[in-house]
Amino acid sequence: MAHVLMVIAPAVFRDEEYAHPKQVLESAGARVTTASTARGACLGKLGMVAHADIALHEVEPADYDAVVFVGGSGAEVFFDDPVAHRIAGTMADAGMVVAAICIAPSILARAGVLHGRRATAFSSQEPDLTARGAIWTGAPVEIDGAIVTANGPEAAADFGRALADLLGLT
Repeated sequence: MAHVLMVIAPAVFRDEEYAHPKQVLESAGARVTTASTARGACLGKLGMVAHADIALHEVEPADYDAVVFVGGSGAEVFFDDPVAHRIAGTMADAGMVVAAICIAPSILARAGVLHGRRATAFSSQEPDLTARGAIWTGAPVEIDGAIVTANGPEAAADFGRALADLLGLT
C-alpha cells in the first residue's frame, strides 16, 4: 500500500486541492497522512477543517512513497521553509513521487526540485518557477518523471488521478 504525505498550511490552504486528491488516493488504496506546521486543526480557505496528523519537522521522508504540497495562499508559509525543502529534495533525489498544486510548486522550485523540469502552477507563480530553472508549460497538470505539478482547484481531481497512476494504484 502506498503511503502519501499531504502537506497543508495551518490556515488558508485550498480545500478542494486537499480534499479531491486525498479522496482519489484513498479510494485507490493509498494511506494518507496529513502534515502542517504543527499537529491539529487546519482551516481551509472555504471553511474546511482538516486535521494535521504530524508536524512537518517530525516527518521522516523514507516513511512515505510520495509527498504532495497543497496550494492556497497559506502555502507561502512553506516557500522558504528549510524543512519543507529538505523533504522535497530528499524524496525527489530518492525517485519518490513529489507533487504540488496551485502556488505550492514554488516550494519545489525554491527547493531546487524543478530545475530543468517541465512544470506548471497557478499563473502568478510562473516568474518564480522559471527564475529557478523550471520549464514552464502552463498545462492544468504536468508530469515530468516522478514530479507532478498542477495549476489550481479546477485541476485537483486530475492531479489526484495522476498521483494515483504514478503510484501504481490504478
